[in-house]
Amino acid sequence: MLDTLIPLSPSLTDGVVLGSFGGLEAAVKTATGWVGVVFIAVYSFLISFLLPLPSEIVLLAPLDLGIGKIGRYSLIILVSGFGKAAGSVFAFHIGQEAKESGPVIRALRRSRIDIVEWSERKTVGLAQRWGYFGLAGALCVPGFPDTISIYAFSILETDYVKFALASFAGSVGRLVLVLLITKGILSV
Repeated sequence: MLDTLIPLSPSLTDGVVLGSFGGLEAAVKTATGWVGVVFIAVYSFLISFLLPLPSEIVLLAPLDLGIGKIGRYSLIILVSGFGKAAGSVFAFHIGQEAKESGPVIRALRRSRIDIVEWSERKTVGLAQRWGYFGLAGALCVPGFPDTISIYAFSILETDYVKFALASFAGSVGRLVLVLLITKGILSV
């Protein structure tokens, strides 16, 4: 059931899949041992600012570390949360630099889908009303690529530590939510 709940997401910026991520998805689903833990961290880092893929894929990694099912899921969630928080800080830095760059904002406004307008419309209210709690909440939405929320908030917010903590909390919250839903503990 977990595998069917976690589909490969298309890019939401232009409505098409940006290349084939089937190999990357398969690699995450077969990650084992401590090398698999490192791979989960790297994957989580990359999906924060570069790859339009859902983070829930990491829950499918078999890992086999002799720490039991609860230990395995806990380790995956923590490693993924830290990886995504690190990637979010990187994206946050890029967003801070983009704020200072008029040409970047003008180019985004001229794109087919006005990313700046979309992010303003969908996230400014959320960020203004809830701040970093809004970022954590946005990152809890299963199946939605994190890159959009992270970049939108990175342009609006200013505190690196709070941004990293909100990213970590949202990442952990999403993975726990997906586990609760897929294990039948929480119904939607």
